[in-house]
Amino acid sequence: MRDSAPRSDNMPKASLFGGAMIIGGTIVGAGMFSLPIVMAGPWFFWGVAVLILTWFCMLISGLMILEANLHYPIGASFNTIVKDLLGSKWNVINGFTVAFVLYILTYAYISASGSVLSLTAINEFGIHLPAKIAGTLFAVGFAFVVWLSTAAVSRVASFVLGVKIVTFVLTFGNLLGHIDPIILMNSNDVDASYLPYLLMIFPFCLASFGFHGNVPSLVIHYGKSPKRIMAALLLGTLLALVLYIVWLICAMGNIARVDFKPIIAAGGNIDHLIAALGGVNTANWLNIILLIFSNFAVASSFLGVTLGLFDYLADLFGFDNSPLGRFKTALVTFLPPIVGGIIYPNGFLYAIGFAGLAATIWAVIVPALLSKQARIRFKTSTFTVWGGSTMIYFILFFGIINIIAFILSNLNLLPIY
Repeated sequence: MRDSAPRSDNMPKASLFGGAMIIGGTIVGAGMFSLPIVMAGPWFFWGVAVLILTWFCMLISGLMILEANLHYPIGASFNTIVKDLLGSKWNVINGFTVAFVLYILTYAYISASGSVLSLTAINEFGIHLPAKIAGTLFAVGFAFVVWLSTAAVSRVASFVLGVKIVTFVLTFGNLLGHIDPIILMNSNDVDASYLPYLLMIFPFCLASFGFHGNVPSLVIHYGKSPKRIMAALLLGTLLALVLYIVWLICAMGNIARVDFKPIIAAGGNIDHLIAALGGVNTANWLNIILLIFSNFAVASSFLGVTLGLFDYLADLFGFDNSPLGRFKTALVTFLPPIVGGIIYPNGFLYAIGFAGLAATIWAVIVPALLSKQARIRFKTSTFTVWGGSTMIYFILFFGIINIIAFILSNLNLLPIY
């Protein structure tokens, strides 16, 4: 398959590993902490089955964006493609859902940071720091970094990512060494029921595979080389899927299914999960590593999401890059989620669910419609997602299932474990 539009061949080949890391790094973040909590009902095997289905559908929807993107000049944004193929109304809907996802995730990470910092303050320093105050301080501190410059964010993000990787390896290595197969398979509960809780986890799994805004960036990175971009998307999403499954093994192999009930009853925030995991080993330094990992995982996700939201709002409102302009942007970026974190500090799990609902629009339904319309508009293509119209309708059906699951869950029409 050869591209009609140039890349060129004179340009040095961009690293496949680098592109995969962009995708994998975008996907894996603090949202992973929600997975074992929401999957306590269907438990490990059914939860992993939905996770794999979600991975497949999100990969295909990402490739559908690529299919549409390749008909446009390199550098064309997601919004440009949506507006041209689907019209202004869909572009407004798409823009709103993107902003909503970024806002709700900013709030979710403020909520998560508050609970984790509060737990850290109590466990390590004996200081009682209310979660809402801790979350506010966290947000204000990082808002200052974002206000300074993108370069400042990059330097802080590099440090945060480095610490996260080191503590990630140490944390997972420790937890994997304490897995109990009886706990993981829930063997002691012979009358356990799993399927009634299956539908509610769909939006949370969907929210855990958000990378679609990066597809146009990969086109810039690689040029119009669909095979390399497809390989980067496949490797990056597979990396995230494997890490999620390992994380579920670690959590569900150390915490019994019944012990998730008090975590869920307390709102499902990260601090309760971390406290439960911290109890599987008496070595204090390992508990400290777990706390450091959770703090830096939240910080890493927070920086990535808020920088994207900051740039989006600066463009939307026309704020310039001067100190005053950046201050205005920082204000509209951080103030609403900070106020939300003060009013409702324990909304991490609910926020991830809402993010899944909004992400269904721009990461599932819109890509399927883009692919459908691109095939009507353009008679020739250098890349077409396999499966024909059947695959398009399958992805749309997957999106509808996620929306139905979210609505039924919030109307309390689905069983809660």
